[in-house]
Amino acid sequence: MSNLFWLTTEQMARLQPFFPKSHGKPRVDDRRVLSGIIFVNRNSLRWRDAPKEYGPAKTLYNRWKRWSDKGVFARMMEGLATESPERKTVMIDATYLKAHRTATSLRLKKGGAGG
Repeated sequence: MSNLFWLTTEQMARLQPFFPKSHGKPRVDDRRVLSGIIFVNRNSLRWRDAPKEYGPAKTLYNRWKRWSDKGVFARMMEGLATESPERKTVMIDATYLKAHRTATSLRLKKGGAGG
């Protein structure tokens, strides 16, 4: 499947400082799992619909959930946004953020704006 997303070696090197330390047995391949998490989120897929090349869907979900709860992804975004001065610009793609489809209708029903 040629349309899969894979983090590059350079991207992984930039993200590495934000990874939590592994305790006990080593984690499965970080590049594979993080690339899968990004692919699932970018394409608005269910975890179980992730391509098999990224590994088990349960592994993707568990890593996403555990690292989200620990704030790992938030620290990654903050760290990348405040990187060293030699980087001229840092762009974070927010096109995949979505508002719930009922958010506007709920506001209107409660007598908010537009009502």
